[in-house]
Amino acid sequence: MLPNLRKSATAAIAALSLGLAMPAPAFAWGEKEQNALAAIVAAGVIGTLILNEKKRRNAPPVARAPIQTVPGYYQPRHEERYQDRYETRYQDQYGTPRYQPSAPSGIYATPAARAFNSYSAAQRRAIQSRLANAGYYNGGIDGAFGPMTYRAIMAIAGDSTGTAQLDSLGGAHEFYNAILG
Repeated sequence: MLPNLRKSATAAIAALSLGLAMPAPAFAWGEKEQNALAAIVAAGVIGTLILNEKKRRNAPPVARAPIQTVPGYYQPRHEERYQDRYETRYQDQYGTPRYQPSAPSGIYATPAARAFNSYSAAQRRAIQSRLANAGYYNGGIDGAFGPMTYRAIMAIAGDSTGTAQLDSLGGAHEFYNAILG
């Protein structure tokens, strides 16, 4: 009852102040009248803001749907932005989210990728730089093994020694050592 009365009083004051301001131009009034009108309008606006804030604070919390889980497996909701290809999320027997490294797949699981990633960051950047100088690589020299690095390595291997050398970890190391000089 009381909040409705306050809301109605605030609305009435705001309407009254606007109604009084409309018929007579503000510049025809004296300075005191203009200040009084400004105070009434400000009080109405501040009162409305306070009432809205109280409503927001007293509102019940937004109910969220529980996460549907299968024992031993974590199923993220669509709102979650967890998308790392190197880790898998699951829940342990107590329902606590846990992280488990997952095996790389695709080009990241090849011997060429594993050998490339075994070098230091400076050596990986040097390999990419030499591939770029030879015209096989046009990506960023960041030392990260990705699709562009893989394509460049396979292309230069196909043009020189053949890609069969990159099918084994030892052959890939020999290939990279030859590029590093």
